[in-house]
Amino acid sequence: MPEAAVVTVNLAKHYKYLKAVDGISFEVEENEIFGFLGPNGAGKTTTIKCITTLTRPSSGKIEVFGANVVQNPDKVRQSIGYVPQSLSLVNDVSGYENLLFSAKLYGVQGSVRKERIERMLELLGMKDRANDVVRKYSGGMMRRLEIGTALVHQPRLLVLDEPTIGLDPQGRRVVWELLRRLVKEFGITVFLTTHDMSEADELCQRIAIINHGKIVAIGTPAELKHGVGGDIVVLETKQNPETAAKILEKEQGIQISTVGENSLSVIVESAERYVPAIIGSLSSNRIQVEAIFAQKPTLDDVFLKYAGSRMEAEEVGGDWRQIKQVRRAFRKMG
Repeated sequence: MPEAAVVTVNLAKHYKYLKAVDGISFEVEENEIFGFLGPNGAGKTTTIKCITTLTRPSSGKIEVFGANVVQNPDKVRQSIGYVPQSLSLVNDVSGYENLLFSAKLYGVQGSVRKERIERMLELLGMKDRANDVVRKYSGGMMRRLEIGTALVHQPRLLVLDEPTIGLDPQGRRVVWELLRRLVKEFGITVFLTTHDMSEADELCQRIAIINHGKIVAIGTPAELKHGVGGDIVVLETKQNPETAAKILEKEQGIQISTVGENSLSVIVESAERYVPAIIGSLSSNRIQVEAIFAQKPTLDDVFLKYAGSRMEAEEVGGDWRQIKQVRRAFRKMG
């Protein structure tokens, strides 16, 4: 069996008035894309900081390819490439110079440094822009270069915090394809955090959903959606949807999912079987249905089931103190 890339057992990180991570356990398998899905403040970034040795866990155990992050942090750092949420590139120099700086920081020797950088530029599809100043790059190019700076020392594990935040759809797709290629062609394990449902669904082979410092569900996207059960039926009505919800929640086999301003959604075993009963029940109570349609469960429905609420979009922000921590930590490497 392949060696687990990351193993966490009862990991906890407590601050004075906050349990940022509250006793979580999970494994990241070697050569997979593993996603940490959760809203702002869920504990995603704190977990990453513990894994990458940027902060010490309050309790529990973390191993990266068998090395304990507390007992052997230098060995852990040598096997990890880390991309923080905020860009840490130097904007006033070229892409090549950013890769050169990173290679020196990771201790890549001069004899192989140039070859590594050239190969990385080819992998990133940026050879023709290598000597351009970074501030002239698009957001997608900057993110790809950021990933490249984390790969010049050839780590076995790439850790990314919100890798596509702020990118347009095309930029996101390019980053996704790069990550897939890293796993397929180079055998790198990818661990990423995201609050983007579509990103987690399309990119990750397995997902852990975290909320308020606890993992509430873990599995493949298909397994998690199957766990919701049945179909989602969405109804639009002129009357108060809360009234319609109170009527339908009395019906056997119908579970209320969400109630909005002009609509509500319910979970049923089979939309084909239950839609006539839903319409009939509401009509008999003089509730007029304007529109009705069915869909398969999404990861948002999974989050609702296990966390009890919909996940709101995470705020775009940056922590430059975190970036400085990264640089200080990896500068210690020989």
